[in-house]
Amino acid sequence: MTSHKEDGKQNDASSPNRSRRDFVALSATVGLVAATGSVAAVELKVVEKDVEVKTPDGICDAAFICPATGSHPGVLIWTDAFGLRPAFRDFGKRLAAQGYSVLVPNPFYRSAKAPVFGDVSSFDFKSEADMAKLRPLMASVNASGAAETDARAYIAFLVAQPQVNPAKKIGTQGYCMGGPLVVRTAAAVPDRVGAGASFHGGGLVTDKPDSPHLLAPRIKARMYFAIAANDDARQPDAKDKLREAFAAAKVPAEVEVYPNAQHGWCVPDMPLRDGKLLYSKPDAERAWSKLVTLYQAALT
Repeated sequence: MTSHKEDGKQNDASSPNRSRRDFVALSATVGLVAATGSVAAVELKVVEKDVEVKTPDGICDAAFICPATGSHPGVLIWTDAFGLRPAFRDFGKRLAAQGYSVLVPNPFYRSAKAPVFGDVSSFDFKSEADMAKLRPLMASVNASGAAETDARAYIAFLVAQPQVNPAKKIGTQGYCMGGPLVVRTAAAVPDRVGAGASFHGGGLVTDKPDSPHLLAPRIKARMYFAIAANDDARQPDAKDKLREAFAAAKVPAEVEVYPNAQHGWCVPDMPLRDGKLLYSKPDAERAWSKLVTLYQAALT
């Protein structure tokens, strides 16, 4: 994947070595497409810039990442509880290289500008001091109506960008804390959101009247829920309630448990938990393939 900032500096495409590398990469990618049908045949050059999005609650700092030319389907990425940082900018760059214009907001803009955390890998889930910093940040976006307010502003921003094709549906994906925010986004802007994907989402099914899964009747998007094995072990009925809610609402949804993956498996910089590595590259790549397949099918 090729990425550059807005200064426009690029590598010399006329170099013989560069040309050979590009040919080999393109040949390999085309072969993968033929085998899986799940990735773009050509990775596009990407532009990344920092932007500000006006919301009813203030100014949100965000990253907007898109192909260098053209107009493409828009995608909104909801981060995990550690917020906007390089790992999520990389997700945006990877998607943009595959033909999407991507907004990655700082979900905690009401409290602080990103990055809110420094070295995420040093976070200790058992440290009360670390958790005391995390809880109010999460509460700011999980407050009643906050996610819906933000989602409308973020999608309005996307649709207004010339790099976003307004005739195409918007996709949205979220990780951990971002999983239920995807559901709330799809329910808040049903006529614009065509696809939603939750990866190791937390709190998708609760016993409260505002549980995200109860929003299924308001959603028109195709949905994908990827569940970690340890989340499934803690709440084994959640997957069934998700399936039942979306089936009853006649909303296409796939709910899948990743039997060898732990909560947080998709995000490369996740800290250790109980001394164990959470990120799983094989499972993360499989999840990415499912995501791109979903977007290819639904963002029309």
